[in-house]
Amino acid sequence: MPSVRVPALLLSALLLSAPAANAQESKRAPEALGIAMEGYPYPAPVQFLPVKLEGQDLRMAYMDVKPTGNANGRTVVLLHGKNFFGAYWKDTLRVLTNAGYRVVVPDQIGFGKSSKPAIAYSFHTLASLTRQVLEEVGVKQAAVVGHSMGGMLATRFALMYPEVTTQLVLENPIGLEDYRESVPWKSTEDLYQENLKATEEGLRKYQRGYYVKWKPEYDEYVQVLYRQTLSGEYPRLAWVSAATQTMIYEQPVVHEFPFVKVPTLVVIGQEDRTVVGKGSVPPALLPKLGQYPALGKKTAAAIPGATLVELPNVGHIPHFESPEKWHSALLDFLRKVSK
Repeated sequence: MPSVRVPALLLSALLLSAPAANAQESKRAPEALGIAMEGYPYPAPVQFLPVKLEGQDLRMAYMDVKPTGNANGRTVVLLHGKNFFGAYWKDTLRVLTNAGYRVVVPDQIGFGKSSKPAIAYSFHTLASLTRQVLEEVGVKQAAVVGHSMGGMLATRFALMYPEVTTQLVLENPIGLEDYRESVPWKSTEDLYQENLKATEEGLRKYQRGYYVKWKPEYDEYVQVLYRQTLSGEYPRLAWVSAATQTMIYEQPVVHEFPFVKVPTLVVIGQEDRTVVGKGSVPPALLPKLGQYPALGKKTAAAIPGATLVELPNVGHIPHFESPEKWHSALLDFLRKVSK
């Protein structure tokens, strides 16, 4: 077969166009991210606690970060929200360690770099595992800070382990109202099927609702969720997401706020309107739900001696949208109230 000679200029053009084409293809199709977030950088070294649940050998990821400022001998635990993971606390982690605190940041089972088992999820189980992490690293008492779903978990932790909890801090927690009273129930199977249909556009639209003003850097947390949908293991994560939504719906803590016995700070971004299962709520009822200005006041009144800090023009994630005010409120409370 005769050889084919490619003109030098044409060969050069082909070689030069290949990287551009590859770059465009890369832009169109982001690389999949494993559901254990392999390769995703965390702000501190990640360790793993072996745990056993329902006959399964699992690993719970956590960061245990020593103070960089003058150590004050105190520890703070940071509990993440449902659509997030420990690394999104990176700025709060830095501020606290600079102020002399040791900081422990778990990824709950089912989230972040931790195992993703198909189990019966409960806040009691997650609180128990969080305590196991503290026992593993030798922490006997800590201030417990929870955002969003983490606020429900932090409340359960404080109710179960008041002797371990020096202070409780709730940052725009969900579950300030009992969703069972207004949000139609969906089975975990139905929620799972919905999760399997997740799209980048849909995930971004949902997360835009967290903020008063969207910033490009917030898209990182959309991309993490979207890239995980591209993983071959995504159905397992989709099930965990559905099961933990069922946990939130079926295991409210709002009725137990009066039983919290530890000093508590409630920080509320006043523009937050988060409602779990919002898409299923009848339109006429929706304006009555997720009214965080009123819910914050009601929550602070229900928890004995609680302090309420209201942040105007801030949505669901104060530590992103208003980090200076959030960190100021957090540090002031930690310094003023000690056990």
